[in-house]
Amino acid sequence: MTVSAFAPGRVNLIGDHTDYMGGAVLPMAVQMGTTVTGEYRADDPAPARVVLRSDRLDGIVEVDLPVLDPSVIRPRWGRYPAGVAAVLGSTVGFDGTVSSDLPIGGGLSSSASLEVATALVLGAPTDALELARLCRRAEVTATGVPCGIMDQLAVTAGVEGHALLIDCATEDVTPVRVPDAATFWVFDSGQARELAGSSYAERRTQAEAAAAIVGPLPHASMAAIASLVDPVLRARARHVRTECDRVHAFAAALSACDLVRAGELMLDSHRSLRDDYEVSTPLLDAMVEDLVRIRGVHGARLTGAGFGGCVVVLAEPDVTLAGTRVQPSAGARLVDPPNPQPPPNL
Repeated sequence: MTVSAFAPGRVNLIGDHTDYMGGAVLPMAVQMGTTVTGEYRADDPAPARVVLRSDRLDGIVEVDLPVLDPSVIRPRWGRYPAGVAAVLGSTVGFDGTVSSDLPIGGGLSSSASLEVATALVLGAPTDALELARLCRRAEVTATGVPCGIMDQLAVTAGVEGHALLIDCATEDVTPVRVPDAATFWVFDSGQARELAGSSYAERRTQAEAAAAIVGPLPHASMAAIASLVDPVLRARARHVRTECDRVHAFAAALSACDLVRAGELMLDSHRSLRDDYEVSTPLLDAMVEDLVRIRGVHGARLTGAGFGGCVVVLAEPDVTLAGTRVQPSAGARLVDPPNPQPPPNL
């Protein structure tokens, strides 16, 4: 029996480092993504295991089931599917392949895409929220990175032609139509980063320390934030609070097809990530500055957690840029397999 699943990547239009603080985000699933195809062999006498080969990543992943500790799996990219198998408690393995056209480590959620596609092949529930929660737990288990749910939920709940306004406190998802007049482009800086080796966890700890003093940051008053004595905590809290406001304002601007205002908000977001959250890099800053000088470009910002990765650009539809145009796409799904049977429900 062969089972295949596709999971898109995602670009976050605005709202970074707000999800794990219970704030608002506005990502959209994109047309690029990851396909995992697995062949189940019930008659295989070998111990149950998942074997994966990638068309772009080195090494063969061989994971014995049940998975005891996904964090020690090598090659390192195998920790994501191993984390999924661990959370699912999988005991039936498969021999499979991974193909992807997402930039690896580029901030377009290649890891969440791999997790979700693997989960579907392993027979995970297809409900978008339940699947996203499962894959988020898998990533934390596999890497130790205390990520929020934005990446996985954007991948599982994508709606064709729409971005997603996500309230990460309630996990409510509201589709926001992307007008035809708005085009989004992604530029890969070539500055790869892996959250497990970045200051991501440190930033979250700092934001949580600020919240312990002034209350939930998405709703804290600016006066309370200004009263924080520690300048680092004050800056981290200011970013989260103002970024949540920008997310809602951006969603409204997009709905009204006010691309000028939307572009201004993207630039404000990038400056806040650069100055208050300190997750940008000189290369990303230079790319943003150069891109917004192009006629017909309304805004640009780093996308993803920062420390490298990609820049997302909002432009007029008649503008052609040297990056990759991304289109709002549907979420993860099983691909029609050669055999009609569903995957084992583990």
